[in-house]
This record gives sequence, C-alpha cells and structure tokens, in this order.
Amino acid sequence: MGNRVTRGDFEWVYTEQPHTQRRKEILAKYPEIKALMGPDPHLKWIVSGMVFMQFLACYLVKDLSWKWIFFWAYAFGGCINHSLTLAIHDISHNVAFGNKQAKWNRWFAVFANLPVGIPYSASFKKYHIDHHRYLGGDRLDVDIPTDFEGWFFCTPLRKLLWLFLQPLFYSLRPLYVNPKAITQMEIFNALVQFSVDVIIYYLWGLKPIIYLIAGTILCMGIHPISGHFIAEHYMFLKGHETYSYYGSLNRLTFNVGYHMEHHDFPSIPGSKLPMVKKIAAEYYDNLPYHQSWIRVLWDFVFDDSIGPYSRVKRQCKLAKES
Repeated sequence: MGNRVTRGDFEWVYTEQPHTQRRKEILAKYPEIKALMGPDPHLKWIVSGMVFMQFLACYLVKDLSWKWIFFWAYAFGGCINHSLTLAIHDISHNVAFGNKQAKWNRWFAVFANLPVGIPYSASFKKYHIDHHRYLGGDRLDVDIPTDFEGWFFCTPLRKLLWLFLQPLFYSLRPLYVNPKAITQMEIFNALVQFSVDVIIYYLWGLKPIIYLIAGTILCMGIHPISGHFIAEHYMFLKGHETYSYYGSLNRLTFNVGYHMEHHDFPSIPGSKLPMVKKIAAEYYDNLPYHQSWIRVLWDFVFDDSIGPYSRVKRQCKLAKES
C-alpha cells in the first residue's frame, strides 16, 4: 500500500487509491470491458416492481397490530427498502438511462426513493461522487466515521449501538464533515417524498408510514444486509481498503458486494460486475474478500482490532470541476 503513518487511530496513507491504477491496467489488457459500461435496460423495470410492491404492502398492513407492523417492516419491507437504496446507488452512476439522460436518472432515483419514506436520493448522489473521486479523503469522503465515532464506539456494546444507529450517522455525518449547499434536486426530492407520504397517510393512515420508515431504519442498522456497510471499506487486513463479497445476498442488493469491481468501474451496472471479475480474474482472485456479511457484523462487534477507526484515510487535492 506504500508508506503508512499512524495519526490518531485511523490508517493514514500517502498513496493514491488503488482503483485508478488497477482500472488502467485492466482496460489496457481487456479493452472489451468497455462494452459493459452503459445503462442496464432491466433496472428500471425491477425497481418499478419493487416500488409498487411496497405500495401494495402499505395497503395490506394498514389494519395490522403494531407488533406485526414492526415484524414485517424488519423481515420484508425493510429488505426491499434497503435494496432500493442500493438501486439508488446504482442509479447515481447513471446506469438506469445512461449518461446522456442524466436528468432521467435523477428523477427515477426520486421515484425509487418513495418507499424509503424519507428523502434520500438527491443528497446521496451529491456526496457519493466524492466517495469515488476521493476515496478515504479526509473531510471529503463522508463515508468515513468521525474521530468521535472512532473514539467512543470502541467496546462490543458500544459498537453494537453504533451499528443500530448507522442510519442516523449516515444522515448527519455529511452535515458536520463536509456541508454543502442544498440543491434544487434535493428540494424536489423532499417535496415529492413528503407529498407521497401525505397521500399514503390520507388513504391508509399512520401505520403504513411507520411500516416504511421503520423498515428503512431497522434494515440499515442491525440486519444481515447492512453488513455490506462494514464489509466494503473497513480494514480487516492491513493494506486493503476495499473488499468484495460474492455470496447469495448480492441477488437482493444489485451486486453491491462486488465492491472492488464497482470502484474499479463505477460506470458498469451492478448486474454486469460479475462479468468484470470473470474477464479480469487474475486481478481479483488473489485479493481478500468477505464470505459472509453476518460474519462481518459479528467480527466488527467482537474483534477488538476492528471498529469505526478501521478505515484508510488520505489527504486529497480537490479536483477541478469541469
């Protein structure tokens, strides 16, 4: 990984992120990978089906008791909502309609956002660009925990609490670490989201709203699917800052587990990332990867060497905006 210096308890490095160089090498050797870039024609239909499935669920849960509202929010609706947030992740790379139809991608992400219950897609897009451009960048990559998180959430019980509160930290951390002006798309996202929430409330009452929002919060906290948050970039092995996972949960998460491949080629849809690994197998087969997101969560909580501080950080120069 190059020269390392310990500053605080993060792993500070003074090298470029590994994905840029690996991308160049792979494309030079396998130029056919360029053909995988571009929109996924199936994504919009899959996402639309998931959105309407959640609207149907809103109708079905309107008369359930509260205990069943929360049960189905965790066991079913939250899984769909978490999956939709990962669809929004894919859409943020313009893979629903292509780069030439960037606005259509933004609007469709707002549509995919509706079952999540709270506006999310526009703000995610704004910050996710930095996560790729400045991976590990101090005060630029808001995916990295703050010093307070690393210092305080350092025991098994506190780390368990941190996992439960992940949705809160993901929402508030950008406002503290790298605040940005509110965009017109964020305002549009909020207006559309809250209008649909009001319509659902008017039609079927409060329980469907709680079902949607509770599912989002619960399944982005302590849940098998949420293991990907930790698996992607927490440093389980020295010298490795991005990890993939090739297990069955990729079927529910738009292949977000193929995370090394995604950072190497962010313009390739999740559905085609397994082909990247197959074509350029020698670049990935010898890199460490996770076999279970549940095991990732377990190790994160109970392994004293892993915690919110287990991230690579670097100083990055701001790129000039075109």
